[in-house]
Amino acid sequence: MLVRFNVENFLSFRDREVFSLLPGKGTLKPQHKSKAVKDISVLKAAVIYGANASGKSNLIKAIEFGKELVLEGTKTEQPIIYDVFKLDEKSIKANSRIEYEIQHNGKNYAYGFVFDSKRILEEWLYIISKKSEIKVFERKETKYFDLNYLFKFNKKEREKQFLNFTAQATPNNQLFLTEIRTRKVKENVSDISDVLNVIDWFQNALTVIYPNSKSIGKKFELKENTDLQKLFAEMLEYFDTGIDGIEFQKVDIEKLEIPETIIKQTKNDLLSEKSEKNREFLLNPIDNKYYIISRTKDNALEAELLKTKHKVRGGSFELFDLKDESDGTRRIMDLITMIIDFFKGGNVFVVDEIERSLHPNLIKDLFDFMLSQCSNVNSQLIVASHESTLLTQKILRKDEIWFVVKDKQGASHLHSLEDYNIRFDKEIMRDYLLGRYKGVPKFGNRNNISTLANQAN
Repeated sequence: MLVRFNVENFLSFRDREVFSLLPGKGTLKPQHKSKAVKDISVLKAAVIYGANASGKSNLIKAIEFGKELVLEGTKTEQPIIYDVFKLDEKSIKANSRIEYEIQHNGKNYAYGFVFDSKRILEEWLYIISKKSEIKVFERKETKYFDLNYLFKFNKKEREKQFLNFTAQATPNNQLFLTEIRTRKVKENVSDISDVLNVIDWFQNALTVIYPNSKSIGKKFELKENTDLQKLFAEMLEYFDTGIDGIEFQKVDIEKLEIPETIIKQTKNDLLSEKSEKNREFLLNPIDNKYYIISRTKDNALEAELLKTKHKVRGGSFELFDLKDESDGTRRIMDLITMIIDFFKGGNVFVVDEIERSLHPNLIKDLFDFMLSQCSNVNSQLIVASHESTLLTQKILRKDEIWFVVKDKQGASHLHSLEDYNIRFDKEIMRDYLLGRYKGVPKFGNRNNISTLANQAN
């Protein structure tokens, strides 16, 4: 679970901004709060609003940036590729900062780093609670490492030497977590469970989904195809798609024309010993067909083509490729895999433009459905959206509604509906559209658009 996320000097975020999933003072909808870990509960949902170009997508890009830097790293002598806030001379020359506060496997952690395009200048990992924090490791000035906490659990001299060697061998442009992940550190020491736990959160809990993401399902591991077919049929009927079910047709994965980069990523996702994934829902950009890619018992990959079923007058069925369905139906198919993983627990989904190709009533009902059924589920759904039908306290708590606003210098700032003194029974959509909570576009004077008028004369 994501507790808080801090970002500074990254894309449109100049100042340090805090996105928090800690519950506010409200007591309504207690099922929206997770089971406490060391007395800390977090919210299971958040919706982020803002005008176009306000910074909603940049917040999501920042969350994903840290994940990719941990899991993929930076090539030797290559720059760390990102953009600082460019509309301030001080920011162009300043360092950037990202920090995650997370819950995972019964512990709370704060992990973050300070960086520029060439170096990781600082990096830290703490175990945190409401009353204390314990330093797991700290990195300063690129090469200074405090590993004393790890030494307590790895007391043999060779273990200490190996940890110290790994730290000192970490390239200036690489995170220590990435170095731990890519080297066989676990096999050479007694206990670095806290470090591995944080890496596991990035790899197996956090999923970032963009409007054109090619793969959404993470664990996606219903045991039998019959169960999966039944669930899809139930969900597709519920969402009124006109589809009467799905079928799987086995295909030879070696004969599929899938881009090498996607195959490589899929193998890394499914065959890595550190991955919890068993299946992946994949859109092949070459033939625009949808496939289920699965890991077999002997650690190989197999593929099944997904087909939709439609009743034909007379009682038979016709099979369609999913590419022949509407954009909205394909988006629903994507989201069904996310829903499966959400209810498995232990997953954090961050979705940009969740409303793409979907009816407003469907989005509203999707949130209502997931949040009404999540009492015993510890997963999170965090979305950036323009869909104002979600702006109702009948579905969301005040502390689950966030706004991103750009100031006159072009810097993005975050604030929550919790900052406003609003009764629990007040409908808020109208006030939002009127600009009370900011986060809506401010239009200029249309009389100043003179060139277009001249073209008509």
